[in-house]
Amino acid sequence: MAGSIGAGAKSGTSGQPLLAQAALMREWLAQLPFEAFSQPSVLPGWDVRLLTGHVLMIFRGLLGALGSPVDEPPLALHDYVARYRVDAGAIDAVTAEIAADRTPDELLGELDLLLSQVRVRLAEPLPKVVRAPRGPISGADYLTTRIFEVLAHSHDLSRSLPDRAPIELDRGALKAGVRGLAGMLAAKHPGRSVEVRVPPFAAVQCIEGPRHTRGTPPNVVETDPVTFLLLATGRADWRQALAAGQVRASGNRADLSEQLPLL
Repeated sequence: MAGSIGAGAKSGTSGQPLLAQAALMREWLAQLPFEAFSQPSVLPGWDVRLLTGHVLMIFRGLLGALGSPVDEPPLALHDYVARYRVDAGAIDAVTAEIAADRTPDELLGELDLLLSQVRVRLAEPLPKVVRAPRGPISGADYLTTRIFEVLAHSHDLSRSLPDRAPIELDRGALKAGVRGLAGMLAAKHPGRSVEVRVPPFAAVQCIEGPRHTRGTPPNVVETDPVTFLLLATGRADWRQALAAGQVRASGNRADLSEQLPLL
């Protein structure tokens, strides 16, 4: 499985997990030979250079949102990310515009600048609600979506060039990402009939149906953090992960194939 879990940087601010994972991704990209950027990525129609351009879009969007506080009711996190699919064409177009005909050095130069600006901005309090590209969302939730994205695309880059050592997954980023995704699962599919455990980071109850009050729940799903990340972001298939032993499910309702992926 691409991506090892490293100790990473300790969380000093709310944005530290994101910055730590971004630094690991940037270091990996900087070590690629020029020709590697023209290799196809695992995302259909994108090469590694385009995927790198998409990473720039992630941080451009973050800076834009943090600079756009609004006094509006925020979308729930799961409602916000549901808009990704609707806007997939626009996301592709913006990615292509950012990458254009720029060289890898030019892309990495802008990434360095963006990360420097993001580091400064995240040292300040997050706005309560921001105007993000897909609509109003709490500042904390939008920051969490950026963690989802950077973790998922770290894995995409690693799988795109499997002959190279994978991008390390920062432990703090993985913790924040897993907790955010688990919380989103519970919010999108509320209930107490299934307990989803992702040790050591998260445990939530979800899905309508008979609930338990004492002892071991009748329906339990347990998996490791990286597998949960991949399932929730559409990088792994539920049935294949179950057959491979990466997911353990007990109980006749412990089937999340209809609830996952979340993104």
